[in-house]
Amino acid sequence: MNLSDIDVFWVLICACLVWIMQAGFLCLETGLTRSKNNINVALKNIVDNATSIFIFWLLGFSIAFGTPISDLFNLETNYYFFFSPDNTVNAFFVFQAVFCSTCCTIVSGAAAERLKFIMYPVIVLLIGGVIYPFAVHSVWSGGIFGNEQGWLAKQGFYDFAGATVVHSTGGWIALALILVIGPRLGKFDASGKPINIQGSNLTLSSLGVLILWFGWLGFNG
Repeated sequence: MNLSDIDVFWVLICACLVWIMQAGFLCLETGLTRSKNNINVALKNIVDNATSIFIFWLLGFSIAFGTPISDLFNLETNYYFFFSPDNTVNAFFVFQAVFCSTCCTIVSGAAAERLKFIMYPVIVLLIGGVIYPFAVHSVWSGGIFGNEQGWLAKQGFYDFAGATVVHSTGGWIALALILVIGPRLGKFDASGKPINIQGSNLTLSSLGVLILWFGWLGFNG
């Protein structure tokens, strides 16, 4: 095994750790929501994982690391319908795809018990196919393919372990979404006084925290 193979193996291990965070989010969110909404919240996490990775393969990766803005129809540099015979690039794609999925799942937690299920995959398609890739392109574009740096990177902006590109982007999208859709049903009484909503399974949510803690090591790795 040469050094390049070891690098690929290490990146894939880190990608698996980040992917495990999906299980942590699922446990955390279902444990902190009411029993009547548990299945809805759990399915959102499963669907957002599959949907976000698919749309990131189909379109998002091209926007993030290709040159779609300046050279829209150049398939060679845009990587539309991502395919590469280079295992180094493939490992990089897997790692970036689970980052995209994590960004989407942050939004899932904010929208828990506030949104009909059918609308959530639509939101994930928008995030994974357009919004998140543009955030990536602004900072990380060109990091592995030699394309021109993103505009934020040119200004000296530096992101460590997805703190802004992944977590802050997901948080900003979540904030915008909840400002539009409003609070959970039953959160306020007729006079506008807030009502405390208890989670249905705090043990499950505690397990989710530990899984997230473990998976988070993949970001820094």
